[in-house]
Amino acid sequence: MAGNTHLFIPGPTNIPEAVRQAMNIPMEDMRAPSFPSLTLGLFEDAKKVFKNETGRVFIYPSSGTGAWESAMTNVLNPGDRVLMSRFGQFSHLWVDMAERLGFEVDVTDVEWGAGVPVDIYADKLAADKEHKIKAVFCTHNETATGVTSDVAAVRQALDAAGHPALL
Repeated sequence: MAGNTHLFIPGPTNIPEAVRQAMNIPMEDMRAPSFPSLTLGLFEDAKKVFKNETGRVFIYPSSGTGAWESAMTNVLNPGDRVLMSRFGQFSHLWVDMAERLGFEVDVTDVEWGAGVPVDIYADKLAADKEHKIKAVFCTHNETATGVTSDVAAVRQALDAAGHPALL
């Protein structure tokens, strides 16, 4: 096939050819011994970008799946009840990870392409008077189906129910 092949999904996005060529260097292995020296300068730069004057910057070298696992295991414990929905490949994998990590997963299966079922979430949160649900998961952008879920509506459902679960 002649020319450049492009991936037409919400991310990664296409970049100008001049920028792409400037980045045309071998990839750095996030597990290589040389990786820390590559990242040292990024810590100060990241502080500037986020206007962080006193906090500490962390760079987490992993895939998105590694970030999911880190987020889940740093705020939840095995046995915690979580509210999730499955409506595409990312949400399917997220539910699978939560189950493998030992969470009690209350999962709602929705037709792929429909997005987070806010009305079902609202009903389940309102019914959870004992606040057993510790976290509510919302896959914002489901690349496999091109759907974007309404995260703000999920936040509103939590607030309307007076529910303390993490979003």
